[in-house]
Order: sequence, then structure tokens, then C-alpha cells
Amino acid sequence: MTRVMCLPYAGAGAGVYRPWKALSTERARAVPIQLPGREEEFSAPHYASFAECITDVTRRVTEAADGEPFAIFGHSFGGLIGFETARRLYETGGPLPERLIVSGTRSPRHRGYTALSDDDDEAVMTLKQDSVRGFEALDHPELRALLLPTLRSDALLLKQYDDYRPKMLDPLPIPLTAMRGASDTVATSDGVADWKTFTTQDFAEVEMPGGHLYLLDHMPDVWRVIEEQL
Repeated sequence: MTRVMCLPYAGAGAGVYRPWKALSTERARAVPIQLPGREEEFSAPHYASFAECITDVTRRVTEAADGEPFAIFGHSFGGLIGFETARRLYETGGPLPERLIVSGTRSPRHRGYTALSDDDDEAVMTLKQDSVRGFEALDHPELRALLLPTLRSDALLLKQYDDYRPKMLDPLPIPLTAMRGASDTVATSDGVADWKTFTTQDFAEVEMPGGHLYLLDHMPDVWRVIEEQL
């Protein structure tokens, strides 16, 4: 069995992948990886830098794998973290994932990330422009106050990425799958297709109906794709 380490998108917690735990089979089992500042780790401080994030996520993934075969799946923010975690494992001689699956994520050569506005209304407007699905909780003042700090922290980490990693990177010896929603305006078709240059192994590109957070409407279908790719 392959343990699929599932990394959440910006502002989300690992609980977004809870439905996949019920879909796990003898071939693959979903292992949601929690990040600090959300859900059961709500009181833990957010990452102060992208480097700290990758160091900690690499530790969490390695501990969750516990010496067993594993893959990495990440959506949007989680996809970029998943890639850098796989690279950290490769560079340090750690165990490598059977496959890296990035979803709704532009390749590392396609940057242009910006921080969220300090004005709550402007920040919410930006988030909803990027995706018509997945941020309904921001319509509720109490939930907005809880979620925006995490969203801003994650957006700041993405903005720091230019300083963390140069645009020209050697490909990894890890099979790679890149997924996107057909109407996604954030992870564009060019930005997603460019992932093929980041692996020396098998590459697959999968397009599904929907926008940037397409996976929320197609959780069982996305899980089937993951199993097929493994």
C-alpha cells in the first residue's frame, strides 16, 4: 500500500482531505498532513518563512511515511510545498515518493505571487476572483476573522518563494502528475504543462471540469486519478 501524503491549499487544513480516508483501498491510503495554525493545530504559530515551512513539512511527511512507500499530493499552495518537499528529500538523500502529484499549481517557473491586502474586504474580493468555490466561509464575519490570518500567512510564504528558489531548476528523478481544472485562471494550462520539465521520469497531465478549487466538487474522481497514477 502507498501512503498518499495530502497537503492542503492556502488557508485550508488537512481536514479537506478527510473524505479520501473513506475511499482508501489496498492500493493507496490517504494521509492528510496538517499544517500549523489550522484545525487541531490552530493555536500553533504559522510558519515564519518558506524555508521553515519546507523543513517542517519534510519532517511531517517522513514521520507519517514511517519507512513505508508513499506519494505526495498537494493542491495549489500545497502543490508547491509538495514539490519543494520532494526536492528536499532528494537533496538530503531521504526516501523519495513513488510519485509527486501537483494539482491546481503552476510550475516553479511561473511565479507572480502577491500578498493579500491588509483590508479584509479587498482580501476577500481577491480570493473570490481567483476561485468561485471554496471560500464561502469568508461570507461569515466570525469565520472570516479566523481564516484570514492563515490565508495571509500562506500568501506571504508564496510571495517569498522567489527568494527561496531560483527559477532554473534541475528536474527530479520522480514521476510527476500535474492536474488542473479546465476553467482555472490561476493555474493556467501553460503553467501546469510546464511541470513536464521538472522530472526525468514519467509525466502525466490531467484536466478535469471546474475552476481553481475543482477538487472540492470532484473528490471521488480525483482520488481515482491518484490511484490510477500510482
